[in-house]
Amino acid sequence: MNSGVLSKPRIDIHRAVTEKIVAAIEAGAGEFVMPWHRMGPRIGRPMNAATGNRYRGVNVVALWAEATLVGFGSGHWASYLQWQGLGAQVRQGERSSTVVFYREIEPEDPPALFSVEESGPAKRFVVRASPVFNSEQVDGWRPPGQPDVTNPVETLGRVDRLVVGTEASIRHGGTLACYRQELDRIDLPERGLFVGTSTITPTESYYATLLHELVHWTGAKHRLDRTFGSRFGDAAYAAEELVAEIGAAFLCADLNVSNEPRQDHAAYLSYWLQILKSDTKAIFTAARLATQASDYLFERAVPELEPAI
Repeated sequence: MNSGVLSKPRIDIHRAVTEKIVAAIEAGAGEFVMPWHRMGPRIGRPMNAATGNRYRGVNVVALWAEATLVGFGSGHWASYLQWQGLGAQVRQGERSSTVVFYREIEPEDPPALFSVEESGPAKRFVVRASPVFNSEQVDGWRPPGQPDVTNPVETLGRVDRLVVGTEASIRHGGTLACYRQELDRIDLPERGLFVGTSTITPTESYYATLLHELVHWTGAKHRLDRTFGSRFGDAAYAAEELVAEIGAAFLCADLNVSNEPRQDHAAYLSYWLQILKSDTKAIFTAARLATQASDYLFERAVPELEPAI
């Protein structure tokens, strides 16, 4: 069969990949390195992108909590209209966060919610709530200090044909790589933010990450209906991460993204196996589910093709 044509994977390839990953984990894999840059430093105090002012008081805590829960890597926020004023557009389906502000009222205004005395007549204030959106929820705005693209990712036609054939919704932008169940969408950093390591090129970094999230995408209830888990670090979450990373290793081998399972895969899996250490067969169950996910993607993208021989 022509090497440029997509074909379904062979199960023996998956078995070989799994065995090598297990061997790497047992040998003691190194620390896993996320294959993309973060745009700028770690999140400091949340800032309004339109005014440049930093949020204060309870808003700091609220926006930090929201960023942690959702996984935003940016500390820039603004209202819907403020983003429009910056030439950006909040994406359809994005959920807002809430900040509060206090406005001093004049005598003819409605009754105050509370008063504060400052060595003189009491000042009266009313509390207002305002919905805001993180910069990673909008299109058309670049955070200050975003690094230039210095590691161009090559286009791998075989992988792109598989991805397009699945009809998965994929958005590039921000600093996160994740599958968002509530939107049924994959979010990825821009291609140029992916970097190489001692064991992987920028191109391999990008496609391995994309394939990892695509395996997560297969687990949706209306697809293969896997249990994702509700919080980072719980057993169900760990099991799903095992499935996604083994599935990514399978797909990298099937599509010739990389010839050998990388230390990066083994190091990432090693962490999640620690959470599932009471189940010695966890990786083999995950490998079986990863095979199902891989088969699903090939069948969805290229149902008319026969398996490779």
